[in-house]
Amino acid sequence: MSFRQHNDWAMNDRGGAPSSEVEGAVSAPVPIEGIRGKLTADAPLAKLVWFKAGGHADWLFEPADLDDLTDFLERLDGQLPVMALGLGSNMIVRDGGVPGIVIRLGKPFSKAEALDDCILSCGGGASGILVSSTARDAGIAGLEFLRGIPGTVGGFVRMNGGAYGREVSDILIDCDVILPGGELVTLPAADLQYTYRHSALPDGAVVVSARFQGAPGDPKEIGAEMDRIAEARENSQPLRTKTGGSTFKNPDGQKAWQLVDAAGCRGLMMGGAQVSEKHTNFMINTGDATSADIEGLGEEVRRRVYVHSGVELEWEIQRVGRA
Repeated sequence: MSFRQHNDWAMNDRGGAPSSEVEGAVSAPVPIEGIRGKLTADAPLAKLVWFKAGGHADWLFEPADLDDLTDFLERLDGQLPVMALGLGSNMIVRDGGVPGIVIRLGKPFSKAEALDDCILSCGGGASGILVSSTARDAGIAGLEFLRGIPGTVGGFVRMNGGAYGREVSDILIDCDVILPGGELVTLPAADLQYTYRHSALPDGAVVVSARFQGAPGDPKEIGAEMDRIAEARENSQPLRTKTGGSTFKNPDGQKAWQLVDAAGCRGLMMGGAQVSEKHTNFMINTGDATSADIEGLGEEVRRRVYVHSGVELEWEIQRVGRA
């Protein structure tokens, strides 16, 4: 990758809009001449996350494409913290908001394409549903479980997302990542050092694309398995509520929901937050919960489970920002 000097920004105008639109009455964190994406100051994040709660981002940047994102992060040069935001399904944004820059990958990063040898190439903003559906249509098996992950490629590559007996580490070949200083690198799966719901990706790194390995399959059989997964989720999880996905990691040899249930937490409430009656490893916003309600409820559940069973549950949901 070639590196540009900061005083070369004007040379990189690619003929699009004159400059990025900046919403808000404060100066941009970097000069924005030639930046084509949308940069918003003090951007509300509650509407972008599943819990529909939480504070604002100091800055929200929605890049026009990969070059635009790379250019922006090069200019930023690690001066502020960076956080990528996908569908917001596995996240509590604390009420005090998120410092620095939140990067939201939109349509330019939301494509999925079948390649030779049963390989699927996907943008970091592509949803699990899109990826699995593209694989189905191309007769590529082994990616059906992504239908059950409520998130985007960037998120489940970072967190080794999994469902129904499989996880991303089983299928990932490599991924393209922009590091906080703007350097674009390709990392093979082995470099991510995957463990359960964890990778070695550094904070602030943004996954912009990934390649997944599947196997030849019958589109009808693949579709039937995806339908089974979708039905199982609908029947067992509170999908039609303001929720955040699985709250806690499953301890070795145990199920988090069973531990929560055994500790008497089914239906437990704190403010507007509640442990789901339908699936006790989910919390829901019943209407007016703050993020403090939701996180506080989760901590109370952890306390009660530890008192009851001696097991210290670990958060699976990301909790970000200022309290």
